[in-house]
Amino acid sequence: MNALRSLVTLGAIGLTAPAAAAQPEPETLIRGGEVFTGGGLRSADIRVVGTTIAEIGTGLAPRDADTREIDASGRLVLPGGIDPHVHLGGVRMDDYTSGSAAALAGGITTISNFGGVGAGETPAATVARAAAEVEARSIADVIFHPIVSDPATATIDTLSALADTGQTTIKVFMVRPTFDPNAPGFVTTMRAARATGVLMMMHCEDAAIVRMTAERMAAEGRGGLEHFADARPVAAEVAATQRAVAMAEATGAAIYIVHLSSERALRVAEEAQERGLPVYVETRPIYLHLTRERFDGPTPGLYIGQPPLREQSDLDALWDGIARGTIHVVATDHVAYTREQKLDPSQNVVQHRAGMSNLQVMLPMIYSEGVRDGRITLERFVEVTSANPARLFGLYPRKGTIAVGSDADLVLWDPQETRTIRDEDMFSGSGYSVHAGRVVTGWPTLTLRRGEIVYRDGEVLGEPGSGELVRRDRWRAPPF
Repeated sequence: MNALRSLVTLGAIGLTAPAAAAQPEPETLIRGGEVFTGGGLRSADIRVVGTTIAEIGTGLAPRDADTREIDASGRLVLPGGIDPHVHLGGVRMDDYTSGSAAALAGGITTISNFGGVGAGETPAATVARAAAEVEARSIADVIFHPIVSDPATATIDTLSALADTGQTTIKVFMVRPTFDPNAPGFVTTMRAARATGVLMMMHCEDAAIVRMTAERMAAEGRGGLEHFADARPVAAEVAATQRAVAMAEATGAAIYIVHLSSERALRVAEEAQERGLPVYVETRPIYLHLTRERFDGPTPGLYIGQPPLREQSDLDALWDGIARGTIHVVATDHVAYTREQKLDPSQNVVQHRAGMSNLQVMLPMIYSEGVRDGRITLERFVEVTSANPARLFGLYPRKGTIAVGSDADLVLWDPQETRTIRDEDMFSGSGYSVHAGRVVTGWPTLTLRRGEIVYRDGEVLGEPGSGELVRRDRWRAPPF
């Protein structure tokens, strides 16, 4: 309960708060914007007290001379973006600080990270290892997902302990060679996840198809990255998605399919959804803006991701899935490497660096090519980048909405500002963008994270260590 609410409650029962508690929290008034609240836009002011939204209305007056006022005229006021699929640290070029900077400049106030559950370790211990780094380095708020390679580490007891930490997801890679030998154990883990309120995130590519196809192509002299799309065929994604759906149906566990890339895999998920199965789908911006023709150019290594870029028909189907609500989340799968690392000539279809930096430009590009180009509505944009991730990952209504009592994670958005994406403007340690040169209309101009201005007009203002590892609720089916 914040201090303002505490004072109101104490006054109502005739008590006096201690002198220290009587100090009012800082107040911010955001005036004159078009606020996205209640599922649509309305002209309104927002009063922020401390870290939370205290009032939404018109003609709001400042509390006193110390109230900070922000003019939002000509701007949309949107809930901060939530990216539940980000990889930071390790050999990558972004840590929590630089990753946060890129995210906040792009209107994302809550990011994520993954960490592998080590041998003899529990998922809760993996979270504990990450917590100190988040506390020391992050500017954005953070959620964390342990990666389970050995299902013996993810039992009812260990997943219940994980949920007690406030982190309520695990990730499983069906594409890794550890999956198939342990498949019976992962079915048991899925039952445990259902029982403990933990959501299973699943990378759906079939390990045997991917491995044998890539190795055969390399042996035949087709191992160069220009052949990458054929080395990880759609069939591998379809097979794994079918299997994940079947496992969900057999266990009753909810699954979240990460970075779905193809129309055929989407149809598998949609058929499951039509039958009422708890199957939730994420796609990734590269599949909405790029196609496999990029592998035919001089720098195919820049575009390597898993799964690979697909056909124009897949791109169109994914936009359609977002518009129809069968794709629930768009997340970056942000992985930061330098251009030189991505273009390392020793790579091939078997061994390569997958992933690219995308936190800073994801929301502007989806807004520009989605909302402005008429592919999706503003409501759907907010849903797939903020509200739905908040609901699926146990953050709603603290985050993902502009409502009284919610965190003041707010983005002032200029729908008319047009910029050309440039490498030199990127905050990521990767130092470049695969989308450099693209003209984009619609950009954040100011970002607040829990009431603090952390980005404004090209400058990141938040301090490392001001972000939080946010506690989340146990899984429950969202209302969509």
